[in-house]
Amino acid sequence: MNENYPNLELRPPLFYSWDVGIRFELGVDWKREYVYPNNPYVLGCYKRAITLFESLHSPTEEIFVVMDVNDFDKGKYLKHQLKNFSPYVKKSLLFRLKHQALPYIFPEDDEESTYKTHRFTLRCNISDFKYVPLLKAICNQDLGLKPIIYHRVYFININRKTIFHVYDDRGCDLLATSPVTIKDTYDRHYDWILDYDRPEIDKVFN
Repeated sequence: MNENYPNLELRPPLFYSWDVGIRFELGVDWKREYVYPNNPYVLGCYKRAITLFESLHSPTEEIFVVMDVNDFDKGKYLKHQLKNFSPYVKKSLLFRLKHQALPYIFPEDDEESTYKTHRFTLRCNISDFKYVPLLKAICNQDLGLKPIIYHRVYFININRKTIFHVYDDRGCDLLATSPVTIKDTYDRHYDWILDYDRPEIDKVFN
């Protein structure tokens, strides 16, 4: 991070904190009656998140999976740190899990609090973890569907030097050190780019 993304804090909204990036829209055409599993809206979210992830990562590539666990309950979630990862990675890899305690910062005012954010980082290959159920669990966090995971998860591709972050069912951010790295993803999935940010994104790639 220090070498490729100097001065970038790994916290949302990533897209607005770096010059080279794309913000994609995942969820479209939501309807009030979509409160059941595998409804058209959530299936569309899953499809876009998984498709974008697979366009950026090949099975043999190395990646950092970073999970930020905000501790608001005196270590309750910290005690179950391994359970956050265990459904999605080979158990034999959990010994590689690195931990770092960071001060929690309130997103709305950038002020530190007495709470902590516990950052867990796992270095592994794409083929070592089940990214499909993990992405689905992230998309589900505000929809009341299971599986569900509330923690922020970032995927840092070591070879391509990209950062991929699905923040919820609404969308995801993709960052790169150079526009060339993600130009193919920009072209291939241009229709999925969030319209609000499209003009600024077009400037970067054109």
